Amino acid sequence: MARRVFGLGLLFVFILSVSILSPIQPLVFAATPMLTPTKEPAGQIGPQTYPDGVNPLTGLAVQNPENLLLPPALVSITNFPASSRPQAGLSYSPFVFEIYIGEGMTRFLAMFYGDFPKTDNNAPTTNGSTGTITDNAMIGPVRSGRLPYEGIRKLFNGFLVMASGSSMVVPSLNQYTNVYGSDAGNPNSAMIDVTKLEQIAANNQERLGDLSLQGLAFNDAIPVGGVPGDRIWLMYAYLNQINWQYEPSSGSYNRYQDHVDGTTFDLMTDRLNQEALTFENVVILFAPHEVVTPTIIDINIMYMKKMPALLFRDGQMFKIYWTTISEQYERSTGKLRPIRFIDENGNAFPLKPGQTWVEVVQQFTPYYEVPDSKLFYDLANKKEPGSGVWAVRWYPPAGAK
Repeated sequence: MARRVFGLGLLFVFILSVSILSPIQPLVFAATPMLTPTKEPAGQIGPQTYPDGVNPLTGLAVQNPENLLLPPALVSITNFPASSRPQAGLSYSPFVFEIYIGEGMTRFLAMFYGDFPKTDNNAPTTNGSTGTITDNAMIGPVRSGRLPYEGIRKLFNGFLVMASGSSMVVPSLNQYTNVYGSDAGNPNSAMIDVTKLEQIAANNQERLGDLSLQGLAFNDAIPVGGVPGDRIWLMYAYLNQINWQYEPSSGSYNRYQDHVDGTTFDLMTDRLNQEALTFENVVILFAPHEVVTPTIIDINIMYMKKMPALLFRDGQMFKIYWTTISEQYERSTGKLRPIRFIDENGNAFPLKPGQTWVEVVQQFTPYYEVPDSKLFYDLANKKEPGSGVWAVRWYPPAGAK
C-alpha cells in the first residue's frame, strides 16, 4: 500500500487542553461577496437534466448506464478502530458523508450508484460473512446504523446497508439490510460482496420506485469568487485529525488521516485497488446536531432552506450554501431530491465533475486560515490569512462524548 507521511512533532500534545477552550465564533458569510452565476452557464451539466449515461451524482459518464436505474446503496463504513483502514470501496463512491458519532470518532456513509466497485485481479479479498477468499470486490468494513442515515437515505431515494444498530436507532431507519461479520471478536469482519449489493439494489428497485436524483450542477470551468484552498485541516479529536491536500496534477484532494497518534498522517488508500483516496470536491457542511445520548447524535438535514457550506475544488475555497427545502419539483412529484448546493441567490453552484466527500460539522463550527505547517501547535493556535490552509475546528455538541 502506497503511503506518505506528514510528521507533526510529538511535543505538542499538551497544547490540546489549551486550544480546545478557544471560544466558538458564529459563522458570518455576508462579509464576502457571493458569486451569482447565470442559470445555464456554458459547459454546465444539471441541475435539472443530464445527458444519457451520465451519473447525476458525479456529472461523469458511467460504464454501465443500466445501473443508473437502480437505487443508490448507502453503506455504513467504519473509520475506527484504525485497524479497519484502509477501507474497501471508498474510491468508487460518488458521495461519502463523514459524521461524528461520539468519543472523538467519525463514521462514513458511502454511496454506491452507477458503476459498482471492482477488485484488483491480483488482490482477492475475504468475505466477512463466511471467512472465505473471493475474487469479488468486498465493501467495508460495515458497521452499525446511525440516526442521520435515514435523512440522507430519503434525500437520495436509496437503501441502507449496515451491521445492525442500537435499539434506539434501528426503529428510526427504513429500507435497510443488515450484514454480519464472521468473527464476533473482530469489529472489522463484516463486509458485503458487491454482487450481493447489486442484487439488493435490483430487489429494491420496484419498492423505491423511480429515482429523483436531479438537483446537482457540475462544470469543469472554475467559478469566479474563490480564494486559495489548497489544504484543509479538520480536527474532530486529537486522535482523529484529517488533512485534505490538493494535488494540482490530478485536480483533486488527497485524504490523509492521523495514525491515531495525533502526529503522523497516512495517505489513505482503498484496499481494493491500493490507490489513494482522491476526491474532486470536499464540502464542509454546517448542520444542526442534536444529542440523544452521549454516543447517539442526530443531524438535522431535512427541509432546510439555506444553510452555509464551504466548497473546496480546484485548489480554491468557495463560501456557498446547501438546501433540502421542498420546491416546485417536490410539490408536483411528491419526491425528494438530494442535498443541493446554491449561491446566495438560490442559483445552483457547480461542483467539479467527479466525486464529493462531505464533512458534516456543527452549525457554528469556526474555520480560519492557518500557517502551512506540519506542527500541531501552529495549526491549532496560529492564524495566517491568505495562506490557503484552512483549519476547521470541531467542538463536540453539548452532552456528547
